[in-house]
Amino acid sequence: MQNNVTMHAKDTISAALAECFITVGTNRYNFMQAINLEAKFEKVKAEVPILGRPGRGNKAAGWKGTGSATFHYNTSIFRKMMLDYKNSGLDTYFEIQITNEDPTSEVGRQTIILMDCNIDGGILAKFDADAEYLDEEMDFTFEDFSMPESFADLTGFLTN
Repeated sequence: MQNNVTMHAKDTISAALAECFITVGTNRYNFMQAINLEAKFEKVKAEVPILGRPGRGNKAAGWKGTGSATFHYNTSIFRKMMLDYKNSGLDTYFEIQITNEDPTSEVGRQTIILMDCNIDGGILAKFDADAEYLDEEMDFTFEDFSMPESFADLTGFLTN
């Protein structure tokens, strides 16, 4: 075990050191109200029967993007999207850009851009006389994504 290379604790990414921007039409918003956000990529697979095997195989047949976010209840941007949809039937699609960067880590930064995001719904009004602060949750879907910046490999990660 003397030659076992391990990760340094400083190379973890601080959970709070992130940036999040939302672009709706030509307006770009610093989504500093965000508490957390998670976007997931899920393969859609088809089960494939294979002659001569008792089990089925699995073949990728597409993908879907879903996400969720929790943020402070102090912006009306998403309620305005719901109101616009209710009044006009026009749905709003937008982009979310998330960058993770911790200056103490050697991995650098990663940026993911989620495109054609669309909210599933949301809270219209809220109060809680017993709470310290108000927050809200939102689920959304996205139809595309890009990764203009990716984390660097840590020393010792690639072993070929």
